[in-house]
Amino acid sequence: MSRFRRILAATLIVSLTGAGLPAQAGMLPTDTALKQSSSARERIASALERRDVRTQLEALGVNPADVSARVAALSDDEAAQLATRIDQLPAGGDGVGALVGALVLIFIVLLITDILGLTHVFPFTKPIK
Repeated sequence: MSRFRRILAATLIVSLTGAGLPAQAGMLPTDTALKQSSSARERIASALERRDVRTQLEALGVNPADVSARVAALSDDEAAQLATRIDQLPAGGDGVGALVGALVLIFIVLLITDILGLTHVFPFTKPIK
């Protein structure tokens, strides 16, 4: 069994050493980080201000004020991911469905974090803690 452990240990050492090779760290100026997060939020807001998007959200029973509040509650990473998804959407009518899907996904994530007690966004949830 000791030979097996040595082989396993050597394999783990090689795999963990190789896993860290492509990673690079660097300093990011605060101004750059703030510009990226604010530009992501601006792109999301401009997409949500379109008349067809608002009409579709209202048809689904979503209040535009709630949408704005949820976008404001997004973290910088979530806003950047959502803005990237919006930028990758096709120019056709499927974009509205994908945007609504992304908003539903955000709602579910916020709901789960509320239930876990990590956030308090919705007053109708009770944390399990």
